[in-house]
Amino acid sequence: MNAIAASPTGSQSASTTADFSTITTPIGPFTALVDADGAVLASGWTADAETLRPLIHPTLRPAELREHTDLGAVTRAVTAYHTGDLTAIDAITVRQLSGPFLVHAWEILRKIPAGNPVTYTDYATVSGRPAATRAAANACARNAAALFVPCHRVIRTDGTLGGFRWGLDIKRWLIAHEAD
Repeated sequence: MNAIAASPTGSQSASTTADFSTITTPIGPFTALVDADGAVLASGWTADAETLRPLIHPTLRPAELREHTDLGAVTRAVTAYHTGDLTAIDAITVRQLSGPFLVHAWEILRKIPAGNPVTYTDYATVSGRPAATRAAANACARNAAALFVPCHRVIRTDGTLGGFRWGLDIKRWLIAHEAD
């Protein structure tokens, strides 16, 4: 599994252009933005790449977006995941940047196995801050790389879904897909 590639000092600079592609999935269009190295900067269930750009940390945010029909490994992973290979997303590098806790929390999200959702409380504990349930929820909310950093695998203590940037119907589908 490729961890989140990030610079804790914020010394990375944005590339001028990011490539993107929109892939048809059973739950709607999925768009991924990647940097020059092929690392995912942002992704989600939308056909509008411009809605993803503001989610990227300002020091990584590209000035321009360039559309491609295929992003190679990223496109293959998205397609494979949606057709049943739940680990296909694990090998994709993600590049997100924030403070040390958020970067760590995003790395922890990538370790939650498909089919085993955890509660926000459990997620906070595994992230090293058992009393910081709100901070853990914030890490999910600020995650720009949906699917690759699987924040959909975190649910409320009472078993309800909680929130999800891309909608509860998509979160419900993802959890059911991973439970099969």
